[in-house]
Amino acid sequence: MKKVCRTCQVEQRVMDYYRQSNGTFMLDCKACWRAKVRANRAANIEHYREFDRRRANLPHRVEAREAYAQTPEGKAAAIRAKRRFIERNPVKRAAHVAVGNALRDGKLARLTCEKCGNEKSHAHHDDYSKPLDVRWLCTTHHAEWHKHNTPLCPDQEIAA
Repeated sequence: MKKVCRTCQVEQRVMDYYRQSNGTFMLDCKACWRAKVRANRAANIEHYREFDRRRANLPHRVEAREAYAQTPEGKAAAIRAKRRFIERNPVKRAAHVAVGNALRDGKLARLTCEKCGNEKSHAHHDDYSKPLDVRWLCTTHHAEWHKHNTPLCPDQEIAA
């Protein structure tokens, strides 16, 4: 059985259309429908990002992620993600290792957050090619900095 898509005007098999809840098939083929969904998301990206953030922070979802992280599959996924990061970001990884070694050896001292004075701070790199040139920011201010800025990284310049 065939049907003509309302958007692309191409005759296609019925299985190339999504089925609606009432059992009928949509007027747009799957490819056209996906393109419309992608365009809508791009046009309203801030709305969808906020929706995704709220949804991800629902208590049952946070609990499910934490429970998954404790399973063998979750631990294996975390290890794979760490390995992928190291493979894709050798300069960033080298900077992280250099900071860790400098802290361990006493060449670098952990300071409080430069914005709020919070004791729990992270070493932040504005430029990863200068591994020991760090600023100390708490989780909140570190995330805020990255929301509005992009650090310099030779890895990304090569890939671009």
